[in-house]
Amino acid sequence: MGREIQCTSAAAVQMFAAQLLSEPAATSARTGHWSKNAKRAFTQHWPEYVIEGLCLGMFMISACSFAALLEHPASPVRMIIASPDLRRLLAGIAMGLTATLLIYSPLGQRSGAHMNPATTLTFFRLGKLEKWDAAFYVMSQFMGGVAGTLLAFVALGQSLAHKNVNFAITRPGLRGIAAAFVAEVVITFLLMTVILNVSNSRNFARFTGLAAGTMVMLFITFEAPFSGMSMNPARSFASDFVGMQWQSIWIYFTAPLIGMLSAAELFVRTRGLHSVICAKLDHSGRARCIFRCGYMTQEVISAPTR
Repeated sequence: MGREIQCTSAAAVQMFAAQLLSEPAATSARTGHWSKNAKRAFTQHWPEYVIEGLCLGMFMISACSFAALLEHPASPVRMIIASPDLRRLLAGIAMGLTATLLIYSPLGQRSGAHMNPATTLTFFRLGKLEKWDAAFYVMSQFMGGVAGTLLAFVALGQSLAHKNVNFAITRPGLRGIAAAFVAEVVITFLLMTVILNVSNSRNFARFTGLAAGTMVMLFITFEAPFSGMSMNPARSFASDFVGMQWQSIWIYFTAPLIGMLSAAELFVRTRGLHSVICAKLDHSGRARCIFRCGYMTQEVISAPTR
């Protein structure tokens, strides 16, 4: 049985302030030249930045590999499964499992498994990331996504470039640009709403990765015909960069941000900013946390005094 956490509002504010002041990156954000602050953040937190790039890179390798397996005309799976709806379901299951495994992996537990600039910037808006951590996370996600897609291209060759596979590029469907934009806003709003509500529930926080993976599976299965199901600026940029195709890339840079930030705004207005505990999608492991973490504050508050 876990111990009940009891403290007054004043004590909670005092402990939160103490945690912020004890965090090196937080202190550096308020003093010193920006270059020194950036260098300090990178020196202290570079493993998390590298992990974010690795995680999205692995996600892109998986996306490209399953796209080739399911859609290339010479693939035995493509020959056996003629139904595009069934192939899309299989792609959704594969990518949902990929996302879930990455979130619960030791790497995902260390970095928080954002793998998405829109997710990182949303948690930054919620006050859980320092400025330079957010900046380096976003840069690493873009670089990792491109690196993963390039590695997939090296491994798969022209199979990835085939028109049926097309570098797993996300692009608007037959209903056009407006439908794709609205669809991306809706699915990212739903995804962040689920993440915030599940991850900040003491009873269900451990299921956040499973919930996120399930959402990915459902969106690929049912929404992909509208927008290609991106939800992620770095994911779409990676495929477009390697394939040198930039059709409607602006949708995948703007719509995910609008959707996720809107979900965050609704969450804050209904439950309050104090309800956001941490920026990690899975906090069950013992890996260090570089965020403004409510779990660490609670541990200090609940620790016995001498």
